[in-house]
Amino acid sequence: MTADIDVVLLLCRADVEAVISAFPEDEYYVPPLDTLMQELGRKAHGMFNLIHHRTQFKADIFLASVDPLHTWAIENRRRIDLGGDGAWIAPPEYVIVRKLEYLREAGQDKHIRDVRFMLAATSVDLPFIENQVSRLQLQAQWLQCQPRL
Repeated sequence: MTADIDVVLLLCRADVEAVISAFPEDEYYVPPLDTLMQELGRKAHGMFNLIHHRTQFKADIFLASVDPLHTWAIENRRRIDLGGDGAWIAPPEYVIVRKLEYLREAGQDKHIRDVRFMLAATSVDLPFIENQVSRLQLQAQWLQCQPRL
């Protein structure tokens, strides 16, 4: 089961300091400015974490790049109600495909668990996922995430 929140952030260099200042150092872990700039400079898949000190709640921040999957995710985002307030969230298909990419890069079992949980708990567009798996050559990772019989 996922123990954090995954956030896709469209961030430009001019806004990095504003992101840092939005999370007070005495309440949150925020990576140093040079780390954020380095992650922002990656051609693909830059990311960092924000951690709330008191609760240890973690947000995995994935930096959006110019990519057809990001465009699709923004066009297909979903609104959720948070008790009077709302938030836009990425469709589960997007999160699954991105987790498959991170599985390929880092090999962390948490991504397998997360994908399996999402597939079991959420209705998804399997043909869309399979098309992206093929396009991004993620077949091996996709097979790892299939339910065990």
